[in-house]
Amino acid sequence: MKIAVYLKKNGIEADSRFLNLMDGFRRAGCDVYRVFDEGTVSEDTDMLVAVGGDGTFLSSAVIVGNSGVPVFGVNLGRLGFLSENQPETAVESILSGNYSIEERTLLNIVSENGDGVLDGMYPFALNEITVHRSGPAMLGVDVSIDGSPLPTYWADGLLIATSSGSTAYSLSVGGPIVLPESKVLIVSPIAPHNLNIRPLIVPDTSVIGLSLRSRDEKVLVTADNRSMEIDPDGKLQVSMARFSLKRVRLKGSNFINALTTKLFWGEDIRNGSER
Repeated sequence: MKIAVYLKKNGIEADSRFLNLMDGFRRAGCDVYRVFDEGTVSEDTDMLVAVGGDGTFLSSAVIVGNSGVPVFGVNLGRLGFLSENQPETAVESILSGNYSIEERTLLNIVSENGDGVLDGMYPFALNEITVHRSGPAMLGVDVSIDGSPLPTYWADGLLIATSSGSTAYSLSVGGPIVLPESKVLIVSPIAPHNLNIRPLIVPDTSVIGLSLRSRDEKVLVTADNRSMEIDPDGKLQVSMARFSLKRVRLKGSNFINALTTKLFWGEDIRNGSER
């Protein structure tokens, strides 16, 4: 098996758990090599192992691009919804074939008028895409869903998340928790000034148009952990990408269990006798 390994955080190379992981792959006869940038994954690679946390996993989505190489997340970080696997059991789990490959929806953001304002930023996101004010002025966002206009959002910004991203930034702005296999997108305002605006769930086949209004000189656009500034009157379009991210999921992995153990979902002293 040929395995690419990606690290983002400095210092992991010296972590004993990482060194043991690499040694385990090599002792099992795997062809293991490091990758650092987009386009450096060999065509005959069977899997990319992202070692770190969810931020590393998100960056690895850029590394594999549309190559179709599946990503296996090994958690040396904190929560680890995407990088949920422990380094001590990773080698045995992979080599035994005790896993499945799931398809995770990616978002694609482009300039609606095709003027190239997003040149220089990788335009795909696994968790979420946001537009956000860059200064003190409130941001107005006119949103359309498949051409049908919604009321203008007046807020610090607007977030569009996949089901994978429901436990990330979307959760912190009051969005719903969505099972990863759900084929939906979440549209949520960030610190809205409209008291009657609520998060909206739409099919993941929707095309979402965004027209911006701001008195600031620039508006911030983010795609997962990447960002850039655009003109305050920009027009953008967000939709499902034509390719997906292949994520390695170990058998026995359970999203509901992850919610209760990592986010303490439903933690209540009254439930103690039931567990």
